[in-house]
Amino acid sequence: MILKNKWKKLAVTVLAGMMVMGALGCGGQKAADTKKPAAVSGNITGSGSSALLPLVKDAAESFKKQHKEVSISLNAGGSGMGLKQVSDGSVDMGNSDVPAASKLPKDKADKLEDHKICVMTVATIVNKDVAEKVKSLTKQQLTDIFTAKVTNWKEVGGPDEPITLVTRPKTSGTRALFAKYAMGGAEEASNKSLETDNSGLLVQSVAQNKGAIGYVALPYLTKNDTVATISIDGVAPTLENTYSGKYNVWGYEHIYTSKNPKAAVKAFLDYILSADYGKRIEELGYGVSSKMQVKDTAHD
Repeated sequence: MILKNKWKKLAVTVLAGMMVMGALGCGGQKAADTKKPAAVSGNITGSGSSALLPLVKDAAESFKKQHKEVSISLNAGGSGMGLKQVSDGSVDMGNSDVPAASKLPKDKADKLEDHKICVMTVATIVNKDVAEKVKSLTKQQLTDIFTAKVTNWKEVGGPDEPITLVTRPKTSGTRALFAKYAMGGAEEASNKSLETDNSGLLVQSVAQNKGAIGYVALPYLTKNDTVATISIDGVAPTLENTYSGKYNVWGYEHIYTSKNPKAAVKAFLDYILSADYGKRIEELGYGVSSKMQVKDTAHD
């Protein structure tokens, strides 16, 4: 009887321990998931990459629903502008397609905190009249087109019509990525009459001008069929091809801040990088960094 009572006590003790462990392992996580976010307030300002703008705007809208005392003002202007403005304190966040050190002096870049947000694929786009004959271009053909060595589509198997470049200013991070990975670092010819760092306007210009070609972040094409994408060396600009390493024209998207951002900015960045918001990234046309199957530090 004494032995039987001992076994009963032992069983009760083990069961109680298991219940505590279960509460810590499941209930604690559930509580963390359901608790309301800490209240924050204040103004957040950001500028820079037009490629990252759709994601930051989308995150801002949902973040403000949880934090009604926060106001967020966002502008594009190019990665270079965003980095310059966050460096001199004009804005809280500088959104960039490229590392800060590629646009700022080292001493200024070192004073900023890098928050790597997601992967951005850059797609070459053409007017639909071109796409009837041209489905893919080699990197050399792209380089020749964007350096104005090739000026008629018939030279690369397309229709007999002039090539119209829709270009980006030198402050553009997307331009820097495209030049590095699609053109081997060649200097892009400029077409001032159709130069813009507004990705939406760029797509519109390519759609409206016969013979036009440009390049844009993939998210601007997720719900837009007014232009056609061009493969590079036979590889289409898709997230799947980017993840696998088959498509190489991509970069990480960054949000730069001071080393000690104010509470509202920190809360906003925590929200963008949370699992809660993470599922929206691919829906918007961006890539999830953890899905990259290639580790290429050159793209950092």
